[in-house]
Amino acid sequence: MGTMPVQKLLITMSLPMVISMFVQAMYNLIDSIFVAQINQDALTAVNMSFSMQSLMIAFQTGLGVGMNAMVSRLLGEKKSEEAGKAAVHGLLLTLINYLIFLTVGLTLLPLYFEMQSKVSAVIDYGIEYLSVICIFSFGLFFQICFERFLQATGKTVYSMIMQGVGAFVNIFLDPVFIFGVEPLGIPALGVRGAAVATVMGQCLSCAIGAFLHFKLNHDLKLKFKGFRPERDMIGKIYAVGVPSIVMSALMSVMTYCMNIILKGYEEAAATAFGVYFKLQSFIIMPVFGMNNGIVPIIAYNYGARKGERITKTIKLGIIYATATMLIGLLLFQLLPEFFLSFFNPDAELVRIGIPALRTLSFSFLFVGASIVMTSAFQALGNGLWSLAVFVVRLLVPALPLAAMLGMIGGTSAIWIALPVSDLCGVILSTVLMRKMYRNTIKPITEKTAEIT
Repeated sequence: MGTMPVQKLLITMSLPMVISMFVQAMYNLIDSIFVAQINQDALTAVNMSFSMQSLMIAFQTGLGVGMNAMVSRLLGEKKSEEAGKAAVHGLLLTLINYLIFLTVGLTLLPLYFEMQSKVSAVIDYGIEYLSVICIFSFGLFFQICFERFLQATGKTVYSMIMQGVGAFVNIFLDPVFIFGVEPLGIPALGVRGAAVATVMGQCLSCAIGAFLHFKLNHDLKLKFKGFRPERDMIGKIYAVGVPSIVMSALMSVMTYCMNIILKGYEEAAATAFGVYFKLQSFIIMPVFGMNNGIVPIIAYNYGARKGERITKTIKLGIIYATATMLIGLLLFQLLPEFFLSFFNPDAELVRIGIPALRTLSFSFLFVGASIVMTSAFQALGNGLWSLAVFVVRLLVPALPLAAMLGMIGGTSAIWIALPVSDLCGVILSTVLMRKMYRNTIKPITEKTAEIT
């Protein structure tokens, strides 16, 4: 972490996570493709579930960011016992996250879907799907927790294995449980079958992650004996983690509110918007995977006071992320009808979806660099700056602008709001990164040079 050439380290740390996140995005996409074979209402319901699923991931990955930043920093400072204590606090907070969403799944889902749709079939399908996801979400939460333990010590290959196996199991089981296998006595469960396949994949991934950590991750030993929750430790984890939770949750809030705005227009508009987010996750998830490698590198070298390595990591991250997003933009501009064809679209979805994909994908020009810079802010202990960038990217001016443009130009004008907001986000993140460099990174670099 502190001596390997930065480019090689970034590739070593990030490539397994890029692959695993790519696989994760693929099986989420395939979930929707299979569900679309039932009917458009089922596809719309699963798409509307996306914001709740994203919120679940936001709570746990945000916790993981705070926990990982602390564990990596403590390991960089050679405080292995304190790092193990921080990891056990992460397990406790993961359990609390699960209990929160178990409660949501048992009580609030009818209201959640009624706010987004007027179609009773969509609401029924949504409750059927999301109740299973929430009730059995312990697999998702603890999978992410063990994944972060492996990342904190640089063992991202193991993380790739656990995610990859779970993802491929999910892909295999999707058609089995959605459509049934009569000779084997497996009934067709419809959208509930997609949820069953998802949680089974997550639970298997969690089990593999726990095994790999306790058997092979010797650099991070969990300290259960005499454990007592410490307010100070929890506070330090969430000092970095809460901004990340809020930032990721803003994506859920934005998609949920956009569905409410689109509810006043064509029903197919909400379906098209959901399809876009499924497809763009296929492009953007590898960037988030790379960032999962970037954060511990920056945090470790911040603890080790190596400013030049921090700077080089950020620059390379921006280059790789931007290149990935430009490829995505090109694909969305040239092949929107091809991508829509995977979702068994009717004529209305094709009519609305093609211009939606082309317009919304202009966000790709700006979002890659923003993601890398906001991750750097988190790793350097300034999560509030990351939060500010996400608010600008996802809420202001996105939602007010979408509502206004919808009243002026209808559905086709609403899509413009997201690229405009992402442009504002990259401008703000660039300004803040320049300030971060002057105040935090550059002094470390100069001090190291003086000592040398």
